[in-house]
Amino acid sequence: MPGESIRVTRTVVLPLSDVEFRTSRSSGPGGQHAQKTETRVEAVLDVERATALTDAQKRRVVARAGPVLRAVAQDERSQSQNRELATGRLVAQLREALRVPRKRRPTKPTQAAVERRLDEKRRRSRVKRLRGTTDD
Repeated sequence: MPGESIRVTRTVVLPLSDVEFRTSRSSGPGGQHAQKTETRVEAVLDVERATALTDAQKRRVVARAGPVLRAVAQDERSQSQNRELATGRLVAQLREALRVPRKRRPTKPTQAAVERRLDEKRRRSRVKRLRGTTDD
């Protein structure tokens, strides 16, 4: 396991040594197996101590997701499978926190679109006006 790493984005590769794994007993049903084994896995990443992130990336993650990222998995009966799930969830949180939102470019409707809209409004207005009550 030492020396392994996970690709988060094109530029960020997170070494598994930066992630702290904690195990505990899983909750819920499962019989003797669930009560005897520690299959629940919690993956914790301290953003300030992460070696894979630059200072700017650390600031972005702290601002968007907080100073500590935490992911829990207790879906499977196997600790190794839950470890994989927790790692994947942690990476997804980190990827989302690192994502830079695109700048919105305000657009203006075309002249033809404005004309179509106004023509439709006139047409609807005329239809409603002609629907008036009839004198019997």
